[in-house]
Formats: sequence, C-alpha cells, structure tokens
Amino acid sequence: MTSTAVPGDLAAVDTLVAAEEERFLARMPRSRALLAEARGSLVGGVASSWQSAPPQAVWVTHGKGSRVWDADGTEYVDLHAGFGVMLVGHAHPVIVEAVSKRVALGTHFAQPVPDTIVVAEELARRFGLPRWRFGNSGTEATMDAVHLMRAATGRPKLIKVEGSYHGHHDHVQFSVYPTLQDAGPEARPNTVRTGPAIPEELAALTVIVPFGNLDAAARVLAENPGEIAGMLLEPAMMNISIIAPPDGYLAGLRDLLHADGALLAFDEVKTGCTTGPGGMTQRSGVTPDIVCLAKAIGGGLPCGAIGATEAVMQLVEDGVYEQVGTFNGNPLTMAAARATLTEILTPDAYAHLERLSARMAEGANRILRERGVEGHVAALGAKGCVVFRTEPLRGYRDFLAYDDRWGHAHWLYQHNRGVFLPPWGKCEQWTLSVQHTEADVDRYLENLDGFTAQVGTKVGS
Repeated sequence: MTSTAVPGDLAAVDTLVAAEEERFLARMPRSRALLAEARGSLVGGVASSWQSAPPQAVWVTHGKGSRVWDADGTEYVDLHAGFGVMLVGHAHPVIVEAVSKRVALGTHFAQPVPDTIVVAEELARRFGLPRWRFGNSGTEATMDAVHLMRAATGRPKLIKVEGSYHGHHDHVQFSVYPTLQDAGPEARPNTVRTGPAIPEELAALTVIVPFGNLDAAARVLAENPGEIAGMLLEPAMMNISIIAPPDGYLAGLRDLLHADGALLAFDEVKTGCTTGPGGMTQRSGVTPDIVCLAKAIGGGLPCGAIGATEAVMQLVEDGVYEQVGTFNGNPLTMAAARATLTEILTPDAYAHLERLSARMAEGANRILRERGVEGHVAALGAKGCVVFRTEPLRGYRDFLAYDDRWGHAHWLYQHNRGVFLPPWGKCEQWTLSVQHTEADVDRYLENLDGFTAQVGTKVGS
C-alpha cells in the first residue's frame, strides 16, 4: 500500500526502518529457516497472505496469558491478538477447561449441541436481535448478511463504504484499498474491484459511499430507486486505523434505508465484544436489521455468527434462504464461545479493559505531545491505535493522506523490543485482553517513548 502524500521530513523514519529491519531479521534465524522450508509446500511460505508482513513472517510457537513466544524463543507482550480474536488472552484456564472437556466428548457431529442455545441466547441479550445462526468466519457472516438483504427485499444492489473490508466474497471485494487515481471523486467514489478475480460485471451491484456522509447515502438511494437491498458497514471503521461514527450517523442511515424499504447490516466482526459487551450496536444505541460477528466471540476458535430481526430470519426458517455449513455450530467452537461470553467477558472484565485502555491512550497522547510528534490515539474499548497525524481520520481519503512508513517503523520498533503489534502498522490496531496488566501497557508506552525520541521532529499530517 502506498500513500498519496509524504508528510514532513521522513529521513529519520527511513533510517530507523532500515536499522530496525536489519535487527528484526538478525534475531530470527529459526523463523527464517521455517519460512524457507515452508515455501516448498505452502504458497509464499504461509497459510494466509496476511501472515506475510515485511520484512518476513514471524513464526509463533505458543502463547500464555498476555504473552506469545516466537520460534526463536523471544517473548512478547501480545497486542496483535490474532487480528483482534484473543480478547480473552492466550490459554485462558476457563477456555482450556471448556475445550478439553468437549474434545473428550466428540468434536464434530453436524448436529446441534446444547451449548449452541446458550450462546445464541447470550448474543441476543447483548446485541438486541432475537434470532441467530452460526458460521465459521467473518467472511461467511457478511456473505449471509448480503444474501439475506437481497432475499428480504428482492433487490440486487448493495451500498458499501470506501476503504472497508468485509471478507473475501465477491460482492464486498470492491474499493477496499483503491488508489486515489482509481477511487474517483471523494463525494462520489468509483466502485473499484480488488483484483482480476472479481468480475467487472459485479461492480454495477455495489455502490460505494464515503464513511460518515449521510447525504451520499441519500443520493445513492435516490439515484437507484427500488434497487438497493441494503447497506453493509462497520459501525466504527477498523480496517483503516479506527474511525468512530459521527454523531447521528448510524441512526440516520437506519432511517434513510428503512424509508426506502432497504435494510441496515452492521459488520461487527472486529467491533463485536471488543468495543463493549454488545459491541457498537450496544455502544451506539442503534440496532440494525442484521449484525455480523466473528473473531472475539469464539475465545480463539474459528467462529462466525449472524443475528437478525424476526422478519429477516423468517426467510431462513421458511427455506427462502438456506443458511448452511457443515461446521456451523461446531461443538468445540460453541464450548469456547459459551465460556467466553458467560464466564470470561463479565462486567468486571470490561471495567478492567476500560482502565487499561484509558492508561494506554492517556500515556500515548502524553508521549506524542512531549516528544513533539504530531499524532493522536484513536480508541474504542479494547481496541486502539496511534495515528501519526494531528487531525482525526474521517474516512478513507484521510487515511491515504499520511505516509505508511510511520506505522511500519513503529511496528518494527515495538517488535524488536518485545511488544507484538499487528503488522501493516497504519491499518491495524492493538487489542487488549482480559489477561493484560498495567505492566504490559507500560511496556508499550516505554517503547513508544523510545520510538518518538528518535523521530520527534514535528512531523505528521
């Protein structure tokens, strides 16, 4: 990914990146050997393209509590959290016990198990939607949401936000990370396919809008009368740093869509349970027609879930839409999800996460200010990140406008000093877990202070 503007003098950042990449590679001979071995059978030497961040993939052997260890034996404070999955931390004793008991009773039947009822009832309580089905990933959940909106309305088109990622099914693989040249006008973005695997013919069915802009959504509805099935969006954007919704935006979207006979679906794959017990649905007070979950609800096991209104889910009940999957409601996943939702993510756990988040945000903002680095913290619940520009991000065009090297340099610096952040530094964000401590937060802040001491030259937006 490249940016459209280069802020300030980045000479210090470039020098730091070169030195930190050399240090990174020098201390990982075992990871490098494993990568070389894996290339014989694994494409690119990894199981997913997102596991291969520059300068090379980090091979992890185990995790415990708030820590993980790589193949070379280095211990890290883990703020990567498997791209936000590990809100419970690693090898939580409650999860270990629940999954161990379940393994001994059988791991797969392709039939419902009692834990499924408990998980569905708890999700209904948290998210305010009465009927649920399960899947195995966020991609499956958002795919079901798109299908259900079309089945419910008999309409073909979808509204999607520029710069958002909703998985890798065809109808959402548009305008995820388009270049500024391809993206077109900010108020009326082009629909840009992600690559040649996505048929150009499908572009006509996905209409792109900027985040936070009610007028753009209203225009799309007016220009496509009777054609919009619904809108799928992250209620707080999590694919391009963290961008909270403007006041009134989510409620305004719901009202606009419903007035047109269209539906609203929240992709809470990243925000669900991490931003609060009921995710952004509960936090915002806006209940959509459909909510998509995955990641943190499963306690570290592959999971996906979709909740919806009675009217929408009646389509599944009646067989109008077949929501199916051999591994849906897998016994291991349901055991872990039940333990996660009913025993670990308690009110006390969320109070702990809020305290740690406040410590992280206040400390990072203070360091940025004292070191003379333009930037700020964006945080929601257990999620947060440093944005190396003064002004808050409002949408994808703002995200493009500051240089990628800041996030990469910061990631490298933290990693080389025992803090594992998500790669693709400017895109992703930290996730705190219920097993993190104040000492873990302070380790991150100490590293941030060291990083900004080297680049503190009033650079940024």
